[in-house]
Amino acid sequence: MSEKASVTVRIAGEEHTIRANAEPAYTRKCAKLVDERIREIRSKSGLIESHKAAILAALSIADEYFQAVDEAERIRKEAGARTADLLSRVEQGLKAAGPE
Repeated sequence: MSEKASVTVRIAGEEHTIRANAEPAYTRKCAKLVDERIREIRSKSGLIESHKAAILAALSIADEYFQAVDEAERIRKEAGARTADLLSRVEQGLKAAGPE
């Protein structure tokens, strides 16, 4: 298990020190996404309360995550079906070619 690193990030105008197993650059990248989403929500809705903007940002990011998971599953199933079809075609071609 890797050692936890402390990283200080700014989210919604507040500094937060986060201890994580992830690389500091990755933690900063995640914090940047959350901060940008909160700012986007505040600018679009005029929300003043930080906790409400944070909740909406979390819901927005969760929605994107679940959509990505669904899309990955759809692609996995499609790739599996195409692989099975291709394997079937190769087997048919080998049978048609007969023994050498």
